[in-house]
Amino acid sequence: MGYELRDHRDPRDNYVFDLRVSRLGYAINRLLASLKDEGNRRRFSEDEAAYCDAYELSPEQKAAILERDWTKMLDLGASIFYAYKLARLDNTSMQDLGGAFTGMTAEEFTEVMRLGGRKVG
Repeated sequence: MGYELRDHRDPRDNYVFDLRVSRLGYAINRLLASLKDEGNRRRFSEDEAAYCDAYELSPEQKAAILERDWTKMLDLGASIFYAYKLARLDNTSMQDLGGAFTGMTAEEFTEVMRLGGRKVG
């Protein structure tokens, strides 16, 4: 795909979900959004790889889904709101995701949030 990772982050290391990123992540977001339906969650759980193939994900997107590489999903255009649907299917909490995105454990991330969050200079 020739896409440079982290290309859509602003200088404070925040993801910017703009039209370009939306287009990049169209297939992965369609798949993730489909998980709102119970039948789709069941089909996904029965054969994750085949479910990914049905949505014509790029090889990188498919690998990110199958490996639950949350940061890579966002780098490849996934919306955090849709990625969270998959996280919940796996019983992964928002604190777990926050930790994955910041290099902390879920507990460390929770404590940082309780103390007011990271301060950006």
